[in-house]
Amino acid sequence: MNIFETFWEYRSYFGHGIQYTLLLAAIGVVCGFILGLLVSMLRMSRFWLPRFLGTVWVEFLRGTPMLVQLFIIHYGLVSFGIKLTAIESGAITLSINSSAYLAETFRAGIQGVDRGQAEAARSLGMSKGMTMRYIVLPQAVKSVLPAIGNEFITIIKESSIVSFIGVTDLMYQAQAVTTITYESLKPLLIIAAIYFVMTFTLSKLLGLFERRLSTDDHR
Repeated sequence: MNIFETFWEYRSYFGHGIQYTLLLAAIGVVCGFILGLLVSMLRMSRFWLPRFLGTVWVEFLRGTPMLVQLFIIHYGLVSFGIKLTAIESGAITLSINSSAYLAETFRAGIQGVDRGQAEAARSLGMSKGMTMRYIVLPQAVKSVLPAIGNEFITIIKESSIVSFIGVTDLMYQAQAVTTITYESLKPLLIIAAIYFVMTFTLSKLLGLFERRLSTDDHR
């Protein structure tokens, strides 16, 4: 059986894996977006305690392997009576890991907004919260959209670690096909091609979106 026949014979396995891979990546980016925004606010707080907590969150998650974080959440939390399903553990791990990187992206975006605009908004009577919500954040989020897209691509690739705890993503399905066919290389080549198609397509779409934003800015 050649590689194309293997793909067609076990297409339901790979299709199932694609669904879980994309689902987990989407959850990771959406939840990471919200959490990362909150953490970036903590990082820029004028009070030392929230700034300290935000810093610890970012540095710990960026300084430890995602696989270790996954095992702590899935196996370690059982010691405290918290038992999560494999999907829940995978989604939480991807979300919090992504939030650490997105928090730094948001912080750079917010600090990149001209300070004069915030001062002008305050002089017009807007509160600090309103200034952040209506003036600073929309510009910051727009400037970091390409970076958020790149994070989505990164999560698609790194989500393969959830197969270690039994989530039936692409990597897990490749191992299942290997077990059935006793072919170790073909299933891996197939999912490598699937990962490439997904990330390459998304990268091109992001490029188009980024050029569209640049065109709108120059009108």
